[in-house]
Amino acid sequence: MKRSVLMLLLLALLVVVPSGHFAGASEPAIRMAVLQSDIHQLAFWVALEKGFFTKNGVSVEVAGVFKAGPEIMTAFSAGELDMAYVGEAPATTAVANKAARVVVVAQVNTEGSALVIAKDNTAIKSLADLKGKTVAIPGHSTVQDFLLRKALKNAGIAPASVNIIVLKPPEMISALRTGQIDAFIAWEPNPSKAATMGVGQNLVTSGGMWPGHPCCVLVTDKKFIAKQPEKVRAVVAAHVQATNYIRRNAEDAIAIGVKSTGMDEATVRKAMQNVHFTYELNVEGEKEYVRFLSELSLIRIDNPDGFVDQFLQPKILRDILHK
Repeated sequence: MKRSVLMLLLLALLVVVPSGHFAGASEPAIRMAVLQSDIHQLAFWVALEKGFFTKNGVSVEVAGVFKAGPEIMTAFSAGELDMAYVGEAPATTAVANKAARVVVVAQVNTEGSALVIAKDNTAIKSLADLKGKTVAIPGHSTVQDFLLRKALKNAGIAPASVNIIVLKPPEMISALRTGQIDAFIAWEPNPSKAATMGVGQNLVTSGGMWPGHPCCVLVTDKKFIAKQPEKVRAVVAAHVQATNYIRRNAEDAIAIGVKSTGMDEATVRKAMQNVHFTYELNVEGEKEYVRFLSELSLIRIDNPDGFVDQFLQPKILRDILHK
């Protein structure tokens, strides 16, 4: 009898749960990252707040809140992240330069940045007036760096004629107020915060620079998606649900935006008017990034279309939307 009881106990320990792990084993959380005070990436915080990750059978941990996209890509190269919300331009640059191995599984937003000048500045009335001025960007190879250079080129201004410096978005408003810089370009809600503080005004929004431009994306490490495709699918499903929630529940989304960015309601409300939340991948927009980054010699891609086909992985998203 004692032997039979012992055998039953041993068998019970070997029962396999649906995840493929032995009973009692805990699933490691998916290591994810976002940008600091970035309203673009609101879907991540909504998914956490509303339990969409849990409802889709996965747990996530905030493995980092970074000040700029290139920092997130460095964390991927160090093996510290599984997935992240990040700007499309720094992700493109890192992959093209073989500094990280990630793929894009969903769009996060389009538009949502602005070029800001001081509220009382009457000398700068157009992009042409930035010649000889100091303009802050959040980092090289960021979406905002790309947008500024593209806008200057379209206005017939050589980027070299503008003093482009790097400042983290939390530092930009005070630098504008004290006259250390003449303008800055950043993601929302930073431009809106400059306005509600009475410090700045938009010279032009990013939608005015490049209508409908892709901005942030949801990426995953290539090794992670190869080993854990169902977990990636679960995160994408949660992202879709969170994005739809933002669209349908504006007031609650604003409240979550206040909590996640640490900014006041007036700022967040204003900022969200400048952001289009979407999960639909913008393939042509990515090709535009590749062409322009190549022109700047920031990347070198012999086959841009082939690169985009490998970099953007829409199958999981398509399956979720058409199931």
